[in-house]
Amino acid sequence: MQGPFGELRVLDAHAHFFSAPFFRQLAAAAEPARAPDEAYRVLERRLGWELPAADPVALGRRWVDEMDRHGVERMVLIGSLPGDEDSIAVAAAAFPERIIGYFMLDPTAADAAERTRRALARGLKGVCLFPAMHHFHIWDPQCLPVYEAARSAGAAVFTHFGILKIGVRDKLGLPSRFDMHFSNPLDLHRVAKDFPDVTFIMPHFGCGFLREALMVGDLCGNVCVDTSSSNAWVRTMPEPLALPDVFRAALRVFGVERVLFGTDSTFFPRGWRRDLFEAQLGIAGQVGLAADQAAQLFGGNLARILRL
Repeated sequence: MQGPFGELRVLDAHAHFFSAPFFRQLAAAAEPARAPDEAYRVLERRLGWELPAADPVALGRRWVDEMDRHGVERMVLIGSLPGDEDSIAVAAAAFPERIIGYFMLDPTAADAAERTRRALARGLKGVCLFPAMHHFHIWDPQCLPVYEAARSAGAAVFTHFGILKIGVRDKLGLPSRFDMHFSNPLDLHRVAKDFPDVTFIMPHFGCGFLREALMVGDLCGNVCVDTSSSNAWVRTMPEPLALPDVFRAALRVFGVERVLFGTDSTFFPRGWRRDLFEAQLGIAGQVGLAADQAAQLFGGNLARILRL
């Protein structure tokens, strides 16, 4: 992609694969009195979004077309329903040069370790953990087999800390029973030390726990952050904090080689968040990145970490 840093290889490290099973679960919750197919159609009207067909390859093709339209080389797409590893695995297998498949896991489930091994054996590249959603600490012993499986497969472990909101559930008026008691990035410190050959990725700069994310990043060289979303959490800081300041702090502590560009793109027809990419591209210039550093942040780091 051509831009102010010249020709830039863009790999998005954070987007979501909202599959048909994902939306069918939402439809059942939002329209419990309706038959499943009718509930799905009603949900589509209520959201005003394009809901995918049953075939995950079709949704994969939709994302590949979107990447082509914007000049994005590859994209991490997260299967965003625990237990739905199949949807993202099928899509990633259909487009192995474009889609990098991650999957959401509830490590408190009895079969979590076996699910992880199976999913990674199918070529998925990342395990996504949401402690506040599933009410566990990253350091819980039940999580250790998941990290061991990731280490064996050379996969990344994506760990969401801080403020957690699921916008589509809010839009539908559905409750989200999250508990921020489990959301502190400091929980990752001991785990990252115990698994030094696993790369852990914290999205959204720690999503409100910037200080704690920086502390862990300073102590653990195998921990990264991503830049994804609008980072509206800056509004919760006790003193005014602008996104360029967040970038400067992350670059100072993590170094450019451990900061990954991401958008947190989710649904169609909105598609890929080019607005966020352009905003971050401007910030990269504002904080004084050189062309080779921008190349690392906007794609090179992810390619190196996942051995693409």
